[in-house]
Amino acid sequence: MAGFIEGIQRSQTVLFPDRLEDWIGEDDLVRVVDLFVDELDHADLGFVRATSARTGRPGYHPAVLLKLLIYGYLNRIPSSRRLEREAGRNVEVMWLIGRLVPDHKTIAEFRRTNGRAIRKTCAQFVELCRRIGVLKGDCVAIDGSKFKAVNNRDKNFTRNKIASRLTHLEADVERYINEMVRLDRQEEGEARAAKVLHLARRYGRIRQEIARLKAMDEALADTPDGQISLTDPDARAMATSARHSGMVGYNVQSAVDTESHIIVTHEVTNQGFDRDQLSPMAIAAREALHRDDLHAIADKGYFSGPEILACHEAGITTTVPRPATSGNAAKGMYVKADFSYAPERDVYVCPAGEELIYRYTTEERGVQVRRYWINECQTCPLQSRCTTGTERRITRWEHEHLIDAMRERLSRDTDPMTLRRCTVEHPFGTIKAWMGHTHFLTRTLKNVRTEMALNVLAYNIKRVASLIGIRRLIQAIPA
Repeated sequence: MAGFIEGIQRSQTVLFPDRLEDWIGEDDLVRVVDLFVDELDHADLGFVRATSARTGRPGYHPAVLLKLLIYGYLNRIPSSRRLEREAGRNVEVMWLIGRLVPDHKTIAEFRRTNGRAIRKTCAQFVELCRRIGVLKGDCVAIDGSKFKAVNNRDKNFTRNKIASRLTHLEADVERYINEMVRLDRQEEGEARAAKVLHLARRYGRIRQEIARLKAMDEALADTPDGQISLTDPDARAMATSARHSGMVGYNVQSAVDTESHIIVTHEVTNQGFDRDQLSPMAIAAREALHRDDLHAIADKGYFSGPEILACHEAGITTTVPRPATSGNAAKGMYVKADFSYAPERDVYVCPAGEELIYRYTTEERGVQVRRYWINECQTCPLQSRCTTGTERRITRWEHEHLIDAMRERLSRDTDPMTLRRCTVEHPFGTIKAWMGHTHFLTRTLKNVRTEMALNVLAYNIKRVASLIGIRRLIQAIPA
């Protein structure tokens, strides 16, 4: 291979360094993992077997397995079997855990039994970021994203899906019966017997499938959300942004600092919508940041009056656009935004300049709303563009001033929605790229939360290292 860069001969004797320490650079990210885990109070975090037993065979210290798992998620090696192989051939892993080679079952069992402690470890790193001043935390962006579970769509059932499958199977049963009747009338001999036997077998399998689906339909009556997943019982079918698409998975929520892009807090749910997640995520972010006030930005999927009020009572300012639930704007008709509210007189002023006065207060879906209208709408020249009824009625929530303040913030020069999109969607895209097409490897909500915590911890470590550098981070950890 003349003219090319040539390697050494495989039979040549090589004098490797005597110490593993000489193989690891001073600014290697694995040193951050080693120092961070060593500084943790493993017993206080709740790790199993953080204190050695007086009798029996010694086990691995939790720090050893935790370091191995964090290293794996940092380097896109989440599989316990792959981590077992890396422990025997990867110099960084040898340095990190002292040339120990835990069995893959030991690694998987550690991840399964220490889920709560691992999630606390993720929160500990966020606290470290806050303590060293990397995390300012005066504004966070909140969003959710769907992650695939270890459950195929064919293994997820709802009443509509079962009914559709039963319809097709019953049609197949009728077709097989008609085919067997035809064979009895038109054919004879061994060929007929073979065909009838084949049809009878398929008929029997279909009857078994019908019985299985009917039993599952009865079991659906006991499920609160009307779904059954066979592979991962906690996974749920969820719609995605693409039309006529969906997946069986989990809804991952995150609150990301708008300045540093560090994930402040996260949560995994199996609800397919975000509407009830605004106040839990915002309050959790405020507590993680140790702040008395906070500004939380979210998209219109989080718009909910009770959630916005809960954030306001907790001292959190929210900016969430109101979704357009009326189709009148597309028809060229006036919508509620075209009516201005005059708080000093407690009236709404319509596009024609008339004042809609307060009439009464009622309760709708658990919230108090006020009704406004005027009786002169029938003689108004703009009535055809305003309402199809006798008068136009406006409903105002008792805390509508919070919505008005949000609308004012949205109309400023700095677009909060652009800030939200540039902040919170990047971590989701990065983590999904690390996880690959299959996303989660574990099953059940408890284990998936643990796996997501390891992914978030790996993302935050890399993010802080890129912000302040590995050496500065190593110096800051023991402080």
